[in-house]
Amino acid sequence: MPSIGSTAAAPAQDHAESGVRYGPALTLLASLFFMWGFITVINNTLLPHLRSVFELNYTQTTLIESTWFIAYFVASIPSAKLIEWVGYQKSLVIGLLIMAAGSLGMMLAASIPSYGVTLAMLFTIACGITLLQVAANPYVAVVGKPETASSRLNLVQALNSAGTMLAPLFGAYLILGRSKSGTASADTVLTQAERIADAHSVILPYGIVAVTLVILAVVIGRFPLPAMTSSVSRQSVVGQKHGFWKHPLWQHRNLVLGVPAIFIYLIAEIGVANLFVNFVSRPDIANLTHEQAGNYLTFLWGGMMVGRFVGSAVMQRFDAAKVLALFSVGAFLVMMVTVFAHGPLAMWSLILVGLCHSIMFPTIFTLGIKGLGPLTEEASGLLVMAIAGGALVVVQGWIADNYGLQNSFLLTALCELYVLFYALWGSKPTHALPDQHAQGEQA
Repeated sequence: MPSIGSTAAAPAQDHAESGVRYGPALTLLASLFFMWGFITVINNTLLPHLRSVFELNYTQTTLIESTWFIAYFVASIPSAKLIEWVGYQKSLVIGLLIMAAGSLGMMLAASIPSYGVTLAMLFTIACGITLLQVAANPYVAVVGKPETASSRLNLVQALNSAGTMLAPLFGAYLILGRSKSGTASADTVLTQAERIADAHSVILPYGIVAVTLVILAVVIGRFPLPAMTSSVSRQSVVGQKHGFWKHPLWQHRNLVLGVPAIFIYLIAEIGVANLFVNFVSRPDIANLTHEQAGNYLTFLWGGMMVGRFVGSAVMQRFDAAKVLALFSVGAFLVMMVTVFAHGPLAMWSLILVGLCHSIMFPTIFTLGIKGLGPLTEEASGLLVMAIAGGALVVVQGWIADNYGLQNSFLLTALCELYVLFYALWGSKPTHALPDQHAQGEQA
């Protein structure tokens, strides 16, 4: 396994002696969490838009998001090697520039317009986000005190949720609000000219995104980020002499079961978000236009942001696994209401799952690396790769095409049950090692 976040650094120093203040660095890194959350959720308004432009069925529509999350599986290991080769800070800059290039490519795809080029450019953007995820998630988890890792990661993930909350407003106004498919009723059939005009509405928002990413890349490149110390880098290679199946990582139940927990949770989160607009637009649910439904999507992601802020505070006093179990039960119940209810009740129950999903990713992540000690970075890499589970949202798209959109949310409910299993039993550490935390100096 390649190490995650290992960079060449000066000799380790005592944290107190080095005088490093991580607050400014974590604040800047929080902006990265915000941006990749923002860009990821633009897809939630982009997908119903592309469905109309290219006349796609639900399987083809969710394939767009599957392509996005396949990038996490494909790019995680190369991202780790890049971090080892050029260092942590340069890798962040490269990741942002890759995302900017993909955003410019989306402008080209909209100009043609081309479904194939759209898939390729979204894959490119996701590869850039993967590089940021591979570096930033374990960095936030190991920098500072180990006992505050879960609360710290929930806090920065709340900034990620702030991006996801604002993105639907951005997408609804600049994509759906400026297109015929976004402002017409759900059953409106577009002419060829209208579809081409709708495709062009994507050019402006992705141009804004590209410029923002380039500016952020310049800021990150010039900022004096604290560097991981050589002692932390050396810890990441512990156990590499072992064979794959004898690797020490496999002795830790919380990691072995945590990887599928992340994978399965992403199926639930992405499925809900991607099909939200189409679901609540139905006449038997809320009978909204796509633009109006996109505005309600803000409540889904807003609930996730609020839940993470609250969860960060709650987990200072209560066991993280028990809090995760409670939230997973809540998620299962509201999804069952979504499946069997109709009208506004079904819409609001689907919105409430955002609150229930809020703490799941950061809490599973920190429970998965708990007690991993010097194996923390390698374990983090596996957990980031598991984000590829979002690619299986295409399965929900197939269920929606063949058994009905509302029935497809039964898959989401099953995912919540695995998270409950992980919280109650799978997250309990085995063969726990002493906690490690990063120290650093000015890069």
